[in-house]
Amino acid sequence: MSLQRTILTRVDTADAIAAELRALADPARAEQEKRYLKSDLEHVGVTVPAIRKVTVRAAAGLTRDETLALADRLWRRPVHECRPVHECRMAAIEVLIRNAPLLEAEDLAVAERMIRESHTWAYVDALAIKVVGDLVVRNAPLATTLDLWSADANFWIRRTALLALIPGIRSGDGDLTRLTKYGDALIEEKEFFIRKALGWVLRELSKKDPDWVAAWVRDRTDRISGVSIREAVRHLPEPDRDALLTAYRS
Repeated sequence: MSLQRTILTRVDTADAIAAELRALADPARAEQEKRYLKSDLEHVGVTVPAIRKVTVRAAAGLTRDETLALADRLWRRPVHECRPVHECRMAAIEVLIRNAPLLEAEDLAVAERMIRESHTWAYVDALAIKVVGDLVVRNAPLATTLDLWSADANFWIRRTALLALIPGIRSGDGDLTRLTKYGDALIEEKEFFIRKALGWVLRELSKKDPDWVAAWVRDRTDRISGVSIREAVRHLPEPDRDALLTAYRS
């Protein structure tokens, strides 16, 4: 496909998606969501399922280049040349998720840029798990980038390093060496979103290997945060859960 056609595709399709989202606008929802997310973007007020329905239809049949171009156009899209639009950013992420199998290792840089520009879990978590995590599962050498990210100054990037381990865990091929490395490095973090992410990853692993999670937490009850341990033990057998929480409290 020519560059000119790709540019036309991304502009026309992005405009069509934006128009559909505007047609679904709910001003009351927009105001409520803007407050909830503490967002400085423009909000239209469209539900996630509705955004997904519009976007999945538009993303069907696109090539990798078209997918990246459309996602970029939606991510940057301003309202009246002002600020980016929340729903368009959500749509950009859905475009990448819908066509994630088309993405290549070098496209990790695209996800990284979006995460660094996100400033909210509402974008970061989907990008971390469904885009970055998928790329790492399909391109094992990319895990070395997660090693760098786990110590990044940007806590959303550190959160991504943890959450990107989830797809491997869910498939039964979790990288427990990296989970231990990241966990030990981040277990005493003061940032809530890092503490929550650690607990979340451990919780996911506990569905596959509760004994490993129980042992890992047991060795760290003097260091782990309340947020992390409450998530980590949520699905453990009741005796293990109670024993670990008791040890933590004491």
